[in-house]
Amino acid sequence: MRAPVAEVERPERDYVLAAQHGDQEAFAVLVRLHQRRAYAVARAIVVTHEDAEDAVQEGFLHAYRALDRFLPDQPFGAWLYRIMANSALDLVRRRKVRDAEELTDTVAMPFRDPGEADELRIRLSEAIGHLTERQRSVIVLHDVEGFTHGEIGQMLGIPEGTARSDLHHARATLRGLLRDVRSDL
Repeated sequence: MRAPVAEVERPERDYVLAAQHGDQEAFAVLVRLHQRRAYAVARAIVVTHEDAEDAVQEGFLHAYRALDRFLPDQPFGAWLYRIMANSALDLVRRRKVRDAEELTDTVAMPFRDPGEADELRIRLSEAIGHLTERQRSVIVLHDVEGFTHGEIGQMLGIPEGTARSDLHHARATLRGLLRDVRSDL
């Protein structure tokens, strides 16, 4: 009896084609292959871990439903991450509308994992909160996740030059906000 082929040994395109023909396990493999980066894309756009998880879940559901429209000769990851970015942006827009309707007297604290106890991480998190939504997305996608300007532009639906410009302005803003933390920033 032949051993099953490992997920990483089969070309991604094979899984895409199988998923397009109704193979749910093939789609599950695609989810496993892309879930970490999909989360990173969503997390770069939304504020909280919970919102990122919601956006990823919605994004994968949308991708599954739209799989028949995907052209297998195109890069699957780029297509999927664009869906994730749109899902996260939609969630942010819905939250803004809901929050504007609720307008509470207290300011919600952004999510902080337990490892962010040191002052620099706290200050960095606060400084990133001062960036525009798109600047925050671009800087995290580029500097943390390693996406290129072109990939970021494609994900966010902006020209590559705009992604470069947003990254430049986001870094300049962070340097200004954090100049007293360290002189070498």
